[in-house]
Amino acid sequence: MNITQVAEKTGLSAKTIRFYEDKSLITPPARSENGYRHYQPTHLEELTLLKQAREVGFTLKECRKLLELFRNPRRHSADIKAAMLNKISEIEKTITELNLIRDSLLSLVASCPGDDNAKCPIIDHLVGHNVD
Repeated sequence: MNITQVAEKTGLSAKTIRFYEDKSLITPPARSENGYRHYQPTHLEELTLLKQAREVGFTLKECRKLLELFRNPRRHSADIKAAMLNKISEIEKTITELNLIRDSLLSLVASCPGDDNAKCPIIDHLVGHNVD
């Protein structure tokens, strides 16, 4: 398969596929005499894993570890499950942090009359002035 066919099958752009290759995330594809990449079904699996993992928030570093597990026939499902549970924990922490930010913003919005006056408690707070 050429890169266009792989892009169509995986839903990734050719640029993204080349990026993953440049980062050594996927197994290097064979090259024909004219230098074109030739992809195998395993490349589709690697690229699909990358796409799916990225869509649920895995970093490239985390994806590299998942790919190592994918390629390891002696892998343990417990290792994969642990990676997923770790990601869930990170996401839950981020959700908590975002909820705190939202609550802070809601409090600021509630403090502002939103009228035609120039005085605004939101601006006062953001520049470090005490709000009365």
